[in-house]
Amino acid sequence: MPFVQRPQAAIYYETAGEGPPLVFAHGAGGNTLVWWQQVPHFAPRYRVLTFDHRGFGRSPCEAGAESGRHFAADLAAVLDDAGMARAALVCQSMGGWTGLQLALAMPTRVAALVLSGTPAGIITPKVGRALMALAQTAAQLERAPGWNEPHPALAADIFSRDPSRGFLYAQIAALNLPIELARRALHELSLDPVQLASWSIPTLVVAGQHDRLFAPDVLEEVAAVIPGARFALIPRAGHSPYFEAPDEFNRLVDEFLAAARYS
Repeated sequence: MPFVQRPQAAIYYETAGEGPPLVFAHGAGGNTLVWWQQVPHFAPRYRVLTFDHRGFGRSPCEAGAESGRHFAADLAAVLDDAGMARAALVCQSMGGWTGLQLALAMPTRVAALVLSGTPAGIITPKVGRALMALAQTAAQLERAPGWNEPHPALAADIFSRDPSRGFLYAQIAALNLPIELARRALHELSLDPVQLASWSIPTLVVAGQHDRLFAPDVLEEVAAVIPGARFALIPRAGHSPYFEAPDEFNRLVDEFLAAARYS
């Protein structure tokens, strides 16, 4: 699979299917592997691209170069290498910072934007409080969790409902940067909602009912400051509805892309 050489990093990506470009940007607990329930669903109708942020999965990165300031330019380079002039973006958690920064810097390249479990760097009163709490959570995660201890990116009851899924997520997350390092990589990227005054890209904000990092009311506040954005809640899911409730998540994305006339 291709690598794109970038300053102090090499970005790994994969493509599948044919059709309009559809890009998936993972969160701090993920990499290309987490989209195993999305690629087979969307590839029959879209050209699906997944990638590993620098330092995650199979994208090596020099120590000290993990800054989120590189993420949007990294993705733009990947799109260039894949021959995608314009794409719809589906962004989970940390990936939301990547997607929003790219859309602001190069709006003609982003046809539609899905923000899942993420404020994407937009600072509102509720987001500010959630980020302070997240700093404490990330520090606690420096210790190795038990094999059946739910990752904070999943609902707290995941092991009682779906232990295999809970275990798989933890195994995938173990391939990445420590969560605290990933959090600090995004620290410099913040947006005042007034910077979105001219926003016109179709946007969907998705929240999991039991998200322990960014609660639904936090993400609903984010959606309210993005002009024209829709908000959708997925019941029973935690921070990663794409992983925990893929059928509902995929349906919402399908309906959103259809409403945005992206096909």
